[in-house]
Amino acid sequence: MADPRFFSVAGPFTLNEIATLVGAEIGGGGEGRLVLRDVAPLDTAGPDQLSFLDNRKYIDAFRKCAAGAIIVMPDLVGEAPKGAALLLSKDPYRAYAKAAQAFYPDRLPPPEIAPSAVIDPSARLGEGCVVGPNVVIEANVEIGSRCRIGPNSVIAQGCKLGDDVKVGPNVTLSHCFIGSRVMLYPGARIGQDGFGFAAGPAGVLKVPQLGRVVIGDDVEIGANTTIDRGAGPDTVIGAGTMIDNLVQIGHNVTVGRGCILVSQVGISGSTHLEDYVVIGGQAGLSGHLHIGKGVKIGAQAGVMADLSAGATVVGSPAKPRGEFFRQLVTLERLTKKG
Repeated sequence: MADPRFFSVAGPFTLNEIATLVGAEIGGGGEGRLVLRDVAPLDTAGPDQLSFLDNRKYIDAFRKCAAGAIIVMPDLVGEAPKGAALLLSKDPYRAYAKAAQAFYPDRLPPPEIAPSAVIDPSARLGEGCVVGPNVVIEANVEIGSRCRIGPNSVIAQGCKLGDDVKVGPNVTLSHCFIGSRVMLYPGARIGQDGFGFAAGPAGVLKVPQLGRVVIGDDVEIGANTTIDRGAGPDTVIGAGTMIDNLVQIGHNVTVGRGCILVSQVGISGSTHLEDYVVIGGQAGLSGHLHIGKGVKIGAQAGVMADLSAGATVVGSPAKPRGEFFRQLVTLERLTKKG
């Protein structure tokens, strides 16, 4: 059970209600009238709690699970505890996510503007906004309805936020347009100068960064992530993209829809990612690259050349996955001979 000091549980829900919500079929010894009051992991769940199995690594815990109901793939019904109530789903993790959201909905606090907030008279805020202590909102800012602005955050002049945007504490926004239902975690920095310089014998001359950052709907941007504004063209983050903590995105970068960027990824300027690209932690991409749709880049990979749609690469310099491991096996054999 989640700590009630931090999380408020909703419900209860019947098994029928959960099945309808997540699009699952009731199986095993399940009865639709069964009442579920919470979610819990396989190894701790009790008779009034819902759990799930998505990774076969935890099959032993599944066999011993005492949960009231378990979300599982249909082909694992034979491994279930005797008489267990099951919710059969082809994607148990996604089904669990929907159920957990029902038990722990995101509740909007009552609208409030803290007395210490500094808001320019020309700024426009939609209905139902919450503005925390010491927030600064500068001239001509537009903020949609039901937005939350965390303590000590700064929204510089001219920025525009859609509806239901959540801005965590200590976030800085400038030169940016942000869509609806975007989540910015604490310490994110959006729209600062790109790293643009003209180097030569006479020294390094800064190039003015005259673009913006444009962020689509339903994007999450992790804690202490930084996204530079463009030098002329905009830096663009596509709708539905998930960006982890401590990611750096350079100027003029375009990230497509539904991409996933894991912690400590770095993307150099003017690189273009098409839709549904996945980049593992600490991977680095050099500038002016084109990364095709659905590419998967392994953790700590160093990408220095364009990648075609659907490619999977690992290593530094990044190589196709099969080629990388063939070379690794060959190297191991050679070193053993020595």
